[in-house]
Amino acid sequence: MSSSPVVEVSGIRKTYGSTVAVDDVSFEVQEGEIFGLIGPNGAGKTTTMECVEGLRRPDAGRIGVFGLDPIADARALQTRIGVQFQQAELQKRIKVREAVELWASLYDTPVDAARLLDQLGLTEKRDARFMTLSGGQKQRLFIALALINDPELVFLDELTTGLDPQARRAIWELVRDIKHRGKTVFLTTHLMEEAERLCDRVAIIEHGRIVDHDSPDGLIARHCPQRRIVVATSHAGAADAFGRLAPVDGVATEGDELTVTGQGDDLVTAVIHAISEHRMQVTAFRTENPTLEDVFLTLTGHSIRD
Repeated sequence: MSSSPVVEVSGIRKTYGSTVAVDDVSFEVQEGEIFGLIGPNGAGKTTTMECVEGLRRPDAGRIGVFGLDPIADARALQTRIGVQFQQAELQKRIKVREAVELWASLYDTPVDAARLLDQLGLTEKRDARFMTLSGGQKQRLFIALALINDPELVFLDELTTGLDPQARRAIWELVRDIKHRGKTVFLTTHLMEEAERLCDRVAIIEHGRIVDHDSPDGLIARHCPQRRIVVATSHAGAADAFGRLAPVDGVATEGDELTVTGQGDDLVTAVIHAISEHRMQVTAFRTENPTLEDVFLTLTGHSIRD
């Protein structure tokens, strides 16, 4: 990691009339990481990212990208950053290779376009028109356009919204590959699973304010330390046996299914030992670990889908 952050955002605020879109937002993005700004639609993610990209001027606060002002030093930054827009569109009849060649012509030292298309799995689609591409293929093309200048920092805004699960996972692999090639990635998403799978660190934004930031594991450990174990058994004394275990906080019963809630690394071991000791016949056993979705619910009082 670099001693100096790639992106420094300090106390920025952005309003549109009486609407406060971003309110006193601060965070840093370190070199070589995938950083995620996560939250529901309308939380201020895209506005914040556009301020960092230099597309919008914040009303207050300070932004540094590689130590430069993204608006005043836009020309100096244009070869160092790559941007994929949430609502990007191209001319319907433009071909994939034509779009990449057009973007490449805007830079003095672009990467090899043919090799980039090959890396992103678009070689077979190089002569296809934009309007014939699937959603996943369009997103891969937009990634190609964001990478054509070989940027050090890549911005990805709601990259997989609307894609099916298979296409979404393919895009995730591409994002990981961008990081493995030594780039820094700053992304926004309202998909908690996406953030948990991809991001080294995340900042949760709600109503234009950052409510907490850390690694996904750090946020989960701090806000949702409890684990759940679901056991299906008809053993009469199971609830009492589990309830007496030291790591267990509570046992909820619904028919033959018991949900054991507790904390600590030895919770699962203790439950398994109790099953063995009391010779319980178990028909199902699973653990349920908390996720970023649970963290968001804990921090905001509602699901990100609400």
